[in-house]
Amino acid sequence: MRVVIDTERCTGHGRCYSLAPTVFSDDEEGYGVLIGDGAVTADQLEDARRAVLACPERAITIEDEPR
Repeated sequence: MRVVIDTERCTGHGRCYSLAPTVFSDDEEGYGVLIGDGAVTADQLEDARRAVLACPERAITIEDEPR
């Protein structure tokens, strides 16, 4: 599984890195960024799903196949 952030849609609410700090971080302007290449482990998947649901812009998706 891989998490993807649509940077055009992200407005920096910070819910992603608050809910899933092992998957997301923030950049110098407060926008969400991925830690690493976006691949999530089984242990991180539930937190990543919570972040997807909490994003008001729907800027985060989880893909089954790596890019």
